[in-house]
Amino acid sequence: MWLEHDAQKFFALMLKKNGYVLEQILSPHVVFTSPAHEELKAIVPSCITRHHSHHYLGFAATQWKLFAKGEPPRVKPLLYVYRVLLTGIHLMKSGRIEANLRMLNEDARLPYIEELIERKLTGPEKGELPAADMQFHEAEVQRLVSSLEEAASNSQLPEAASGRAALNDLLVRMRLQR
Repeated sequence: MWLEHDAQKFFALMLKKNGYVLEQILSPHVVFTSPAHEELKAIVPSCITRHHSHHYLGFAATQWKLFAKGEPPRVKPLLYVYRVLLTGIHLMKSGRIEANLRMLNEDARLPYIEELIERKLTGPEKGELPAADMQFHEAEVQRLVSSLEEAASNSQLPEAASGRAALNDLLVRMRLQR
């Protein structure tokens, strides 16, 4: 019973502007999968709307505040801010979720991303960002926020999710299998 109750809550989140749950479903890092998971992945596109931009804008703002509080500023949280913004921009333009920063940067072509990733990978886990770089990254984050806002306003994504019936059908079948 608890599994179906959790599934019902999760499905409800899929119908809201919550990109995180969609990223979880589509993650390449899945330990256990099932036919229901495969069906869920197929339903995801019908749950994506232009309003997911609000999730990514809010998430990026929160992550930037956490990054900016760091003394000294750290590379890893900054990369997370970039990942969130680029995921949102990519989603608004393509209608597809992609959360891998290197793949996102193939389109974005931001020259500093690879260097930041290398710093994180080869240096200490909490590699520091020189204070002199802060102004540059603050301006870049603002530029990407504007790009996400523009991508959302120009997006061809629907206003509302259309996957409610498919999710309900899956939930009913999951309950019947128990």
